[in-house]
Amino acid sequence: MQIKHDTILKSLYKYIFILTLLIFSFHISQAYAEENRKTRILFILDASKSMSADWHGEEKFKIASRVLSEVLDSLKYTDNLEVALRVYGHQRNYPPQNCDDSKLEIAFAPNNFRRIKERLKFIKPRGTSPIALSLERSINDFSGCDNCRNIIILISDGIEECGGDICEISSSLQKKGIAIKPFIIGIGRDNSNIFDCAGTYFNAPDVESFQKTINVIITKVLSKTSLQVNLLDINGKPTESNINMAFTDIASGQVKYNFIHTLNEKGLPDTLVIDPLLEYNITLSTNPELIINNVKLSEGRHNIVYANCQRGKLLVELNGNNPADFNPAIIVKTPDNKTINVQSLSDESKYLSGNYNIEILSLPVTTINDVNIEADKTTKIQIENPGILNISKSIRIYGFIYHLTNNIQKRIFEINENSSRSESIYLQPGNYRLVYRPLYSNQSVFTQTIDFEIISSKTKKINL
Repeated sequence: MQIKHDTILKSLYKYIFILTLLIFSFHISQAYAEENRKTRILFILDASKSMSADWHGEEKFKIASRVLSEVLDSLKYTDNLEVALRVYGHQRNYPPQNCDDSKLEIAFAPNNFRRIKERLKFIKPRGTSPIALSLERSINDFSGCDNCRNIIILISDGIEECGGDICEISSSLQKKGIAIKPFIIGIGRDNSNIFDCAGTYFNAPDVESFQKTINVIITKVLSKTSLQVNLLDINGKPTESNINMAFTDIASGQVKYNFIHTLNEKGLPDTLVIDPLLEYNITLSTNPELIINNVKLSEGRHNIVYANCQRGKLLVELNGNNPADFNPAIIVKTPDNKTINVQSLSDESKYLSGNYNIEILSLPVTTINDVNIEADKTTKIQIENPGILNISKSIRIYGFIYHLTNNIQKRIFEINENSSRSESIYLQPGNYRLVYRPLYSNQSVFTQTIDFEIISSKTKKINL
């Protein structure tokens, strides 16, 4: 007997070890994927006719090309980074207006920084500004990568000139998860009232501010940013844990990350590495769910967000020994009767502190309203042990069981009409009525009624 017990324990430890390993491996793989995620930056550069104008003693396009080339030089040794160049307004002279003038000049590829710099030398500003079209065509520019974060940096001195809706196109890119909200640099003039809806807009009134702005954006894109989620207990300390946190990108509505909250070896919430350019809603898998809305990270810093997460436990058990095959589901609802969890008899489950309505799927259903669950405490509810109704029959019947309360009958169970075997049914203590008629009787007068009482932990036998 001792050998069998030891074997069971060894098997149990083995399964626990495997489960722990799987959970650990999941977190490691998720962290590895984020750490090794490729960043792709698409530069969309304005080469319309207005970019040939003088700006502080030099042509705007030449300044933009030079500053962009300097940025590319600073990026060429950056790990997990690829860049591409799309240009508009450079293939056809204006007038006449050509609203199809947008081209991916250099596609994404490793170490193509020099190719972009060389191509910039031969581009001349000539045409119009199909900005919305250029954003729309970037969909195909970003194809072919499952683990990439896609960034758009648009550099322009003007506005949309071809009737396209840059706000709608930008929103579509974000909702589809194709690209993060674009960065837009307006050089020489402030068009924030037009571009704010399309992306994060920066006004660069002079060359120096233009250089600083593009470097700020690059820093934002490539900075290492971390996050800590503090789940506060009743004492305001971050001790609550082991809750899944689903990070939903607000723009696309897609869940970007799932992390089961963990306390590290020092008892502090674990540090997460997530994309700082997105804005999130964090859904906590508490009962009921908690949502931390509009979480926006500061780049290059360790960010901390907080959520009040005071929880207590609920235990529903029988007032006596639990029959092995009696395990009614326990449905837990909010005060407005929204189901938030289903737990089993004799199991403890955690809930945010507050009041709840409970339905125990016994026969009849046991309903208990306004159950108060306090933080750091276990709320215990006991129900009476059921009795057993044993119906002995050798024929098939149409039959219904009613619960009797103050001479009012309420149907709670329907007998299986397809079986002539005896049935045993768990019923809560109380008064009941069985109404039945043999299946093959063709007259209602053969209906029979039997009233009976169920006593806790006792068996009531009815012979038909």
